[in-house]
Amino acid sequence: MSQSRDSSPKRPKLLPLMRQILRRRNYSPATIKTYTQWVKRFVVFHDLRHPKDMGQEEVVAFLNHLATTRNVSASTQNQALCAIVFLYRSVLEIEFGWLDDVIRARRPERLPLILNVDEVKRILGELGGVPWLVASLLYGSGLRIGECLQLRVKDLDFCRCEIMVRDGKGQKDRVTMLPESLIGPLKVHLAQVEALHRQDLADRAGEVILPGALRLKKPSASTEWCWLLPVEQKRA
Repeated sequence: MSQSRDSSPKRPKLLPLMRQILRRRNYSPATIKTYTQWVKRFVVFHDLRHPKDMGQEEVVAFLNHLATTRNVSASTQNQALCAIVFLYRSVLEIEFGWLDDVIRARRPERLPLILNVDEVKRILGELGGVPWLVASLLYGSGLRIGECLQLRVKDLDFCRCEIMVRDGKGQKDRVTMLPESLIGPLKVHLAQVEALHRQDLADRAGEVILPGALRLKKPSASTEWCWLLPVEQKRA
């Protein structure tokens, strides 16, 4: 008689499970990637031991390694610690009181480096095309790089000279200014992108990634002009 097999479902592997929980809690793709990379480095540093078999001593040893051997910044050390805290509390569901006792690295107080107007002009003068447009939006509208690259056509209001930033830092929407000096170059670029979009549609292509569950609610929106990314590069 053959031995019966265990039909109980297998527990997901650590990193896929962590990605799933991070996505469910609406963490940004960048944070998901960063957190999972830190957990992987933590496990590899301790010779592939499972985090359940480790504790405060191993966490402190890893953070000390980052500070002394890798010579990473205080913000990077704290980022690694946040990833490990999330792993234990939200993925493994293990509440260790010692996690609160781990000393966080102190950030040195430094004055920010601010470019003057002439320096900004010289930098922008070395750029052209889409890189110039992106850099100009970052400087003139106060956008973060990720926010700029994720702008949709519908987020640009030329009449009010405004840009609607969707799902920015902290998953918050906000309105920022659109410099009048960029309206002309943006319209020229949009005309080029729209022509390319029409050609893509004729070739049965031209789809873009939609946010959230919109692709399920309204699949046709993936080919609509208003949902395109205006700063995307033209095809060669």
